[in-house]
Amino acid sequence: MSKTSEVLMKFVFMICACVSIAAVALICVFMFANGVPAMSEIGFTEFLLGDKWRPSSDLYGIFPMIIGSIYVTAGAIIIGVPIGLLCAVFLAYYCPSKLYSIVKPAVELLAGIPSIVYGFFGLMVIVPFIKDNIARGNFIHLGGSGKGVLTASILLGIMILPTIISTVEPNLRAVPKMYYEGSLALGATKERSVFCTIVPAAKSGVMAGVVLWIGRAIGETMAVIIVAGNQPVIPEKITSGVRTLTANIVLEMAYASDLHKDALIATAVVLFVFILIINTCFSLLKRSES
Repeated sequence: MSKTSEVLMKFVFMICACVSIAAVALICVFMFANGVPAMSEIGFTEFLLGDKWRPSSDLYGIFPMIIGSIYVTAGAIIIGVPIGLLCAVFLAYYCPSKLYSIVKPAVELLAGIPSIVYGFFGLMVIVPFIKDNIARGNFIHLGGSGKGVLTASILLGIMILPTIISTVEPNLRAVPKMYYEGSLALGATKERSVFCTIVPAAKSGVMAGVVLWIGRAIGETMAVIIVAGNQPVIPEKITSGVRTLTANIVLEMAYASDLHKDALIATAVVLFVFILIINTCFSLLKRSES
C-alpha cells in the first residue's frame, strides 16, 4: 500500500510539473506566433528603434518605451537596492528582538499591499512633493508636472523593498556564524565583519533578490501608469513624463485591433525577451562564481 501511494504521488507531482511547463510553453508560443509576424510586417528595425508610436498613422516604434522601462528600472535599483540591503543587514545583525517583532511584520505587510494602492500613494504624496520641490521648486526647477521618471523610480524603489529584504535577510542568516566570529577574533569591527565578510559570503542570495525585483519592476504596470505621465517619447530629464512597455500594452489593448493589437503583443514579446536576458545573465553569473 505504501509503495502504491508513493508511485501515485510521484505521478501526481510529475503531472503538476508538466502542466507548469506546458503553461509557460503555450504562453511563449502564443506571444511569438502573434508578435513576430507583426514585427516582420512593421519592420524589426523600425519597430525596435523607431521613436514614434502613432497607431492612427501606422507608426509603431517602441524605442521610447524601451528607454522608459530601462530608466525607471535603473532609477528604482539605485533607490531601492541600497535601502533594502541595509534594512536586511539591520534586521539580521543589529535589530533588537522587540523591535524585530514590529519591523518584520511591517515589511511583510508592505509585500501584501496592492500595487494600485502604491500608485495612489505616489499620486497623492510623491507627485506633489516632486512637483513643488524639484519640478517647479524655488531652488531646483527642472520642469514637468511631477509625473515622470523620478517619481516612478521612487515609487518602484519603495515597492521592491519587501522583495529584497525578505530574500536577503535569510541569506545573511544562513552564512555560518564562524565567519562572523572569526572576523571579530581577528580584530575587525562589527560593521567591517558584516560588510566585508557576511555580505560577500551571501552574494548569490543578494543577487537573487535583486534579479527577482528587477523582474517585478520591469513588469509593474498599474502603479507606474498612475505616476509616470504616460508620454510615448524619449525622456529628456528625470522629471519628464515616460511610458513603459507594460503601460503601453495596458493603456491601448482594450481598443486595439488588427496590426495595432499585434504590435502590442509584439511589445510583450520584447518585454519577455528582456526578462529572459536578465535571468540568463544571472545564471551565467552564478555559474562563473561556482
